[in-house]
Order: sequence, then structure tokens, then C-alpha cells
Amino acid sequence: MSNWIDSGGHEPRQFCDAYAGKIDSISSAGGWKASLRGACALLLVTLTAPASHARDPDGRYAAQNPELHKWFEGLRSGKGPCCSDADGTAVADVDWESANGHYRVRLDGEWIEVPDEAVITEPNRIGRTMVWPIRGYLGISIRCFMPGSMT
Repeated sequence: MSNWIDSGGHEPRQFCDAYAGKIDSISSAGGWKASLRGACALLLVTLTAPASHARDPDGRYAAQNPELHKWFEGLRSGKGPCCSDADGTAVADVDWESANGHYRVRLDGEWIEVPDEAVITEPNRIGRTMVWPIRGYLGISIRCFMPGSMT
């Protein structure tokens, strides 16, 4: 009964007026949670930044080595041009392997079989293993794969 009297009885009031004191105390007590969420988000961005892939969408860096740029733009597999739909990324030696004439590559912690038609058969001019994955709603598919020297 005392809560009804303390809240103003039959006086008309807005809903938020009745709980204004309670909301302020809740938000000040939960302030550390917001700070923790912000710190976790900052840590996540910091840790994933080195894993992001470099691109040259407008070709401004092609002037440094125009022959290599032209070679990359002309790479094709049996599935089509490599650089048309996907960004290529270098793969560490521990993240790809060959067995019985077939390749597989580890992307996002998962081993993916490379289709034979995705393998680039021309000589690798950069020496590093490269893969052009396409990420879709059904998972990751390999557009192109160029094996490296495995040194």
C-alpha cells in the first residue's frame, strides 16, 4: 500500500517519471559493462586488422610494378578470371597441402578441397601460394588457386 502512495496515488504521470530514479541507478551501476564492451570491441578490431587483405581497386599501386600488375589481372583458372570476383590472398605453407595430385587449403580454420578446375597451371611469378576464395551463404568456394614453391 505504501508503494502506491509513494508513487503519487491517482495523479496522472508519464511512465518514465515513475521509474526515473530506478533507471538512473541501473545505468550508473552498468557503466562498467559498457566500458568492458567497448574495450572488447577495440581489442577485436586491433587483433583482426593484421589479418585483413590488401587491395588495389583503383590501380594506383600498379605503377610500382606494371608488369606484375598486368600478370595478376590476366590470371585465369578453369573457373574464369581470378581477380574478377574475389580478392587473392597469400597462404602460408602450413595452410595448404597436396595429396594424390589434389590440393586443399585452410581458410578461416577449415580445410577446403580445391577443385581441379580452380588450379592455375601457368608458372607462379611471385613464388608465394595464392588463393582467391569466394565467401557466400553456402560457405567458401575457391575461384583460383596458385601453388607456391613450399620453401
